[in-house]
Amino acid sequence: MDKLNQTAEIIRVRFAPSPTGYIHVGNARTALFNWLFARQKGGVFVLRVEDTDIERSREEYERNLIQDLRWLGLDWDEGPDVGGNYGPYRQSERLELYHKYAKQLLDEGKAYYCFCSPEELEKEREAALAEGRMPVYSGKCRNIPRKEAEKRRAAGEPAAIRLKVPDEGIVEFDDLVRGHVEFDLKLIGDPIIVRSNGMPAYNYAVVIDDALMNITHVVRGEDHVSNTPRQILLYRALGWQPPVFAHLSMVMGKDNTRLSKRHGATSVDQFRREGILAEALCNYLAFLGWSPPEGHEVLRLEELVRLFDLSRVSRSAAIFDYEKLHWLNRQHIKMLPAEKKLELALPYLQETGLVGTEVTPAQMDWLKKAIEILIEGVDKFSELPQKFSLLFDFEPEKLDEEAREIIGSELAKKVLAAFIQKTAGLQEFNYEIFARITGEIKKETGVKGKDLYHPLRVALTARASGLELDKFIPLVEEGARLNFPKSILSCLVRLNRIKTSLNL
Repeated sequence: MDKLNQTAEIIRVRFAPSPTGYIHVGNARTALFNWLFARQKGGVFVLRVEDTDIERSREEYERNLIQDLRWLGLDWDEGPDVGGNYGPYRQSERLELYHKYAKQLLDEGKAYYCFCSPEELEKEREAALAEGRMPVYSGKCRNIPRKEAEKRRAAGEPAAIRLKVPDEGIVEFDDLVRGHVEFDLKLIGDPIIVRSNGMPAYNYAVVIDDALMNITHVVRGEDHVSNTPRQILLYRALGWQPPVFAHLSMVMGKDNTRLSKRHGATSVDQFRREGILAEALCNYLAFLGWSPPEGHEVLRLEELVRLFDLSRVSRSAAIFDYEKLHWLNRQHIKMLPAEKKLELALPYLQETGLVGTEVTPAQMDWLKKAIEILIEGVDKFSELPQKFSLLFDFEPEKLDEEAREIIGSELAKKVLAAFIQKTAGLQEFNYEIFARITGEIKKETGVKGKDLYHPLRVALTARASGLELDKFIPLVEEGARLNFPKSILSCLVRLNRIKTSLNL
């Protein structure tokens, strides 16, 4: 039977992060693929927290990873916060189970106590490397009689527990992504399953957990491929059936090195704070190693569930392309209703002081209109305050070189002088008045096109480029009446400032 589409049992998958930091996009991609696979097959998605790294695990990291997963739109059927029939779902609460099965392996002669100190093991490793051999454990404690080992343990001598591995043979498995994989037992040695401090080793705890939680498919990163033979050996020793494995390729930067902070944002939390939409991030993460059918690029979660196919996942490295993510984010932003755009943009505008903590209904209406106009071309919501600076900031004394060049010509000064003269004494200003006056200047002077409008753009915005003036002028005029913490200057005030600045 095709293991990917088997129907004899309910598919159960898990995502098992360690709460030792923020969730990285590589782990988030693994969580997403597991979730998509479970939801598409009508299976069960389990969240398990692997917190046996006592020194680095933190409760706040667990809270953060749960928050980040929920922000992404992922939910789970069983987990530390929702319970389930196969708990506990934190490894730190499952220590009795690990000790129970370790004792079983000891009693059956499939495991043994190892009294080698870290210093002894390091000497063994160095000697093996010097001789050109793989640094696998020699097995020197394997033949210590059980009674002698127990006596030494009772006397307080520290000891780890190791699994006995056959000296020769092959461990093999069929990976849903990588195909048939084989490992020579000579290269594995006897792995530690319980450390001398009583804490379970990763490869041991994960087998106990996956087996007792009835996990049918293990979908994880390819950095775990080398762990798989040790885990299969443990399944065999305990008389259990291994799950189906699928190892996803690594997420790399464009320079083909493993994605890291030097490439840019790498954690879900960073992307969220920058204003990347959860829908866009999930959309992009799904493309890291998987390709949808032709013609499908901008996809919501429900569409990803419908189209996702684990058999289409590539074994080639997934290259993280920030430009592609930003493009997808722009597409998802466009699909948002105006109210949602305002809701998401407001914290960034408040953080920069452009908008107060208390926002009036009139200000809300204006912001909604301004966001709809300014968000075009914005990659992420954190960029919006810079776009809004076009409306809030007016500093003619700080014109850049291009703007100074535009208004420095005699023709430009002639246009500005005429415009300022015609607006002198006006009590109100709008785009209709602007269009009427520019029409008059065009007729009187013969100046037209960019020679007419570019100097006026600089005069009103103190910039060489920006919004079209038919959008800019109405926004500025309305915004100037709304009493924002940082005032917006009306067009007439701006013209007076330019007049003074240029001595017109």
